[in-house]
Amino acid sequence: MSNNALNAQSYAKIKAIADEVGKVIVGKRDVVKLLLVALLSSGHVLIEDVPGVGKTTLATALGRAMGLNCKRAQFTPDVMASDITGFSMFNKEKNAFEYREGLVMCNILLADEINRTSPKTQSALLEAMEEQTVTVDSTIHKLPSPFMVIATQNEVGYVGTYPLPEAQLDRFLMKISMGYPTLEQEIEIITDRQTNNPIEAVRPICDRDELNAIIGGVRGVHIEPSVYEYIVKLVAGTRSHKSVLLGASPRASLMLMRASQSCAFVSGRAYVIPEDVMKMVPHVLSHRLMLTQEARIRKVSEEDVLGEVVRSVAVPFVGKNDTANVSES
Repeated sequence: MSNNALNAQSYAKIKAIADEVGKVIVGKRDVVKLLLVALLSSGHVLIEDVPGVGKTTLATALGRAMGLNCKRAQFTPDVMASDITGFSMFNKEKNAFEYREGLVMCNILLADEINRTSPKTQSALLEAMEEQTVTVDSTIHKLPSPFMVIATQNEVGYVGTYPLPEAQLDRFLMKISMGYPTLEQEIEIITDRQTNNPIEAVRPICDRDELNAIIGGVRGVHIEPSVYEYIVKLVAGTRSHKSVLLGASPRASLMLMRASQSCAFVSGRAYVIPEDVMKMVPHVLSHRLMLTQEARIRKVSEEDVLGEVVRSVAVPFVGKNDTANVSES
């Protein structure tokens, strides 16, 4: 089987997954696409929005459509770090300590309302999100592959929340928001749910091995040297902006590159163009910036800063003579 045929099959699988999730999430195709971009990039997603717009439903539907092991952790103030990572328990019969798995031992961990639990419990995810391992009593336990954290949180400022520290925010590939549906979409939502829950109709499109193969293939999406330079210049531009106290890290450059590759793939291309990078900039970089107090007083937002950075960096020209469309078989 040729590489082009393999790419076409992979693209068809991802498109079918998006269609399945679309049965449940009405009118949010762009949000579903961003979630797939994160998964194909081996990244994690923070969904920040008001309650009741479908954050949890979106994560659950995605897990079902991909046939992955999905677990949900409700991050209340009494949740302990050991509930997430697991713990060692003494076995009298074997006269030895045994590892008992925590919720993190899965393919997709839905960390629901992550900002309602203590910072100690939040930090239990740091190693898992970066290295796909957890260390319990000096023993390293590897997580299943693929592994993805989909965290939801209410907007900071709500009563009883703990804002995520910068180190943990930096481990999320992107932060997205779903927003309210339109009038027509909301009518469709309540109509579909009058007698049953559409999520029960979501069927698995692929299995774990197929998905890992697709993720491996996405890493091979072509990037021109000029686009590499464009990515780094955009990230570096956040560090020198007058309104930014703390700019994006080199990890952000890596994440932006991977997200751009995945964005190209789900758009049906085997090569990255500057527009892919531009699309990913607000989602990948906004939560990594810390603005100055003066900027906040002037009501300057992270999106405003990123818009100025994008406009200040010259867009490279990328030829397409030697590239292919993944949707072609």
